Amino acid sequence: MPSVCFYFQVHQPLRLRHYTVFDSNQQYFDDFKNASVCRKVANKCYLPANRLILELIRRFGGKFKVAYSVTGVLLEQLQHYSPEVLSTFDALAETGCVEFLGETYYHSLSFLYSRNEFITQINKHCETIERLFGQKPRVFRNTELIYNNELACLIEAMGQFDGIITEGADHILGHRSPNFLYRPRNCPHVKLLLKNYSLSDDIAFRFSNRDWPEWPLTAEKFARWISDVNGNGNVVNLFMDYETFGEHQWEDTGIFNFVRHLPEKILEHPDNNFKTPTEVIESYRPVDTVDVPHIISWADTERDLSAWLGNAMQSNAIHELYRLEKQIKSTGDAKIISDWRKLQASDHFYYMCTKYFADGDVHKYFNPYDSPYDSYINFMNVLDNLQSRCSGPTHGDARLTPPQSAEPVGLQTIP
Repeated sequence: MPSVCFYFQVHQPLRLRHYTVFDSNQQYFDDFKNASVCRKVANKCYLPANRLILELIRRFGGKFKVAYSVTGVLLEQLQHYSPEVLSTFDALAETGCVEFLGETYYHSLSFLYSRNEFITQINKHCETIERLFGQKPRVFRNTELIYNNELACLIEAMGQFDGIITEGADHILGHRSPNFLYRPRNCPHVKLLLKNYSLSDDIAFRFSNRDWPEWPLTAEKFARWISDVNGNGNVVNLFMDYETFGEHQWEDTGIFNFVRHLPEKILEHPDNNFKTPTEVIESYRPVDTVDVPHIISWADTERDLSAWLGNAMQSNAIHELYRLEKQIKSTGDAKIISDWRKLQASDHFYYMCTKYFADGDVHKYFNPYDSPYDSYINFMNVLDNLQSRCSGPTHGDARLTPPQSAEPVGLQTIP
């Protein structure tokens, strides 16, 4: 009896405005661009998708369930630019069929560089979700599903989460299936939900690809693939960006009609059902322990950190950003600290990625820059100005340094 667990990542960063080395304006973010993108994605994805999910929950009497992870930076933008989206999320929360997950408020890579900052952002995000939607998150997902044994131990030690979701990467599973619940190494409490990347990517990436042998993907066909798991797993974890619906896969591809008919086709099989991540944790026992000594993520074919730390520009930019942490926080200036945290969004480093071919095409989506080099220069100009706003005896010792390879402190090199 496979349960289907849908989880959607909902995020848009605060994009930087064009910022030159001669600029001294402390307004770093492009309000016009951010408002424009937020409203566009709201109209193409968030509003129609939320209304469809709500319609399906009501149509099937609560048998259809999903989970969301909505970043704090997007929640702030929705409050300013598209408050009607928050109303639809609130309506979804009230159904009792929607779970909101916990994560880093700023969609940051702070786990790799500052554990104190990491925990602060998680707590800020959980408090925001509870205030807005009346739920205290019980399942955690790290930015970009970045995960290793060390992260699991840290989340377990926090004592507020029952589970973690991450990528079902082949090189950590070996012969095992992602369609079971697992336990992290040395963690007696929290459980792991692993993404079935093959079935997830059939929707998120291959749905409109006419060269794909399985095109067109129908609800009947996908439901048959789900049912084929029967006897070979407990849960099919379908994790993807929410922007899949209407943005990455445009409405004219038929993506909304696919979703509209999918619950009916899956529920036609009497053994199938839908569960939220917490319900999965409560329903099934872990079948094994998963050992993840090296960092994994859900990005690109490598499933590693190379999307954000794969070149010297990226390493330098993020290294310098976190090197300023003590100086930034010592100012006690809420605006400076807020700006620093907004610069932590993983997207800023994603825009600096120099990968090519198929992965490179993914990196271009939503990218406001003509090249990764433009992104790096712009980011560093902003960071230099942010540093200049700090005062104190350490100011002269924290000057930005030129690009260099930089590994996160205390972490092993990606194999």
